[in-house]
Amino acid sequence: MKISGKVVVVTGAGNGMGRELTLQLIKKGAKVAAVDMRAETLSETKNLASAQGGEIETFVLDISDASKVQDLPKEIENKMGSADVLINNAGIIQPFVRINDLTLEQAQKVMDVNFTGPLMLTKAFLPGFLKKSEAHILNVSSMGAYAPVPGQSVYGASKAALKLFTEGLRSELLDTNVGVTIVFPGAIETNIAANSGLANLNIDSAQSSKIKMTSAPVAASLMIDAIEKNKPRITIGKDAKTMDLLSRLSPIYAAKLIYKQMKELLK
Repeated sequence: MKISGKVVVVTGAGNGMGRELTLQLIKKGAKVAAVDMRAETLSETKNLASAQGGEIETFVLDISDASKVQDLPKEIENKMGSADVLINNAGIIQPFVRINDLTLEQAQKVMDVNFTGPLMLTKAFLPGFLKKSEAHILNVSSMGAYAPVPGQSVYGASKAALKLFTEGLRSELLDTNVGVTIVFPGAIETNIAANSGLANLNIDSAQSSKIKMTSAPVAASLMIDAIEKNKPRITIGKDAKTMDLLSRLSPIYAAKLIYKQMKELLK
């Protein structure tokens, strides 16, 4: 599909990858329904998009709130027309601790945001998408879905669940006009630690000292291209591509390699 003129829903649009996706979608002529739980950062995104002359509406929403998620498609339709594309971008990491030290509440929060939220959003928008001549759902998983990162075991589990859910969804929709894409980013230059409520965790510096990170603009461009070309699956970054292959050929070696790189972050 051509993204120009389409109404695109972007979750986590208040900062990082979501903001970059919003700005690039605006440049390509899309209308963006920007969703985030933080009104302040969402307002900043709107100001940047509006400065480009783009059409954008903002929706303050916790994607783990089932009742509010169910109402979102109608709210968007009332303001800017029915949605054509859903980008489930919002996600958080867990504290960098072993499972033994992770609380059940912390684990549940990660699953709620990274898996249950996208599941509920997909179910909320899919009935409308199936009535359209074309529509698309893009879910942002992670390299952690296939390459285990110690200290991020529940995060990886949430992204692996999203992976299988998305792949199953695509199979179910093969005979429809709804395209589905799963994205596996590697290390991306965003402030995900702070956005996950882990401001004291210097994960981005630790990663960048060992791994060449992909810039947010490059990653956003690849995601939008995947939507327009209806690609079922993309990996972003040399690290994601390398670990995708290595985890297939030798999963034990891949796990040991990641452990050596990331063990300093374990508390």
